[in-house]
Amino acid sequence: MTHVLVTGGAGFIGSHLVDAYLARGWRVSVIDDLSTGDRRNLNPKAEFHEVDLLAAGALIERLRPDVISHHAAQVDVRKSVEDPARDAELNIVASLRLLQKAAETGVKRVIFASSGGAIYGEPAFAPQTEAHPLRPMSPYGCAKLSVEQYMSYYREVLGLSTVALRYANVYGPRQGAKGEAGVVAIFARLLLAGRELTINGTGEQTRDFVYVGDVVRANLAVTDDASLSGALNVGTGVETSVNDLYREMAALIPRGSSMRRAPAKVGEQMRSVLDGA
Repeated sequence: MTHVLVTGGAGFIGSHLVDAYLARGWRVSVIDDLSTGDRRNLNPKAEFHEVDLLAAGALIERLRPDVISHHAAQVDVRKSVEDPARDAELNIVASLRLLQKAAETGVKRVIFASSGGAIYGEPAFAPQTEAHPLRPMSPYGCAKLSVEQYMSYYREVLGLSTVALRYANVYGPRQGAKGEAGVVAIFARLLLAGRELTINGTGEQTRDFVYVGDVVRANLAVTDDASLSGALNVGTGVETSVNDLYREMAALIPRGSSMRRAPAKVGEQMRSVLDGA
């Protein structure tokens, strides 16, 4: 029986991956410190280990999984700007320790949740392909790119099978609506409650919204095909403005919805759309 370890398996995307691997009849282990994950997302058929990823080396050595799906991360871009060193500790150093342990214990495949928007920055052309210039605009994006480069080293020099999936803006069930959570979840919560929501800046900033079920399918595809390596986009190629998103959602949830404008966020990207072909 194939054994997969999902880091961040109590989180939004990670918990859906846990369900998908279990549906295959695989053994699934989960590492999550529950700092942002939710215990209610956990599938009871998975083996859960409440462990900080920085201290997970001994556990990985004991479990010796066949596949590691690495989705644990510090995902708040604003926190990465406030404390880049702490962000690097959580997103780079912890990932590097995981890669080293994977190489030492004979893991057959490592899949990494990266970020298209955070790595590419403002588009030189759109939709952005994997060949787009890499110019992250936040320490969070720098960390994702750094891990990708370490993965290249482990693949080319040590023979560890690795692939990075550069996600667009993922949305779907179990997505939180706090802090830096996806705008779809934030808008849905406020609209359902009949509360006023805020759009920063002009609202003409665009994103590529991809459904979590499609992200799961992409993960399963790269799990099965070891010839897929390097970095791959996971997106729709469809650009949607925040204003259009609000109008479409408000039409579906017309509970006295109202919206106000606020100043633009410093450093926010105006466009992000990935070529997922």
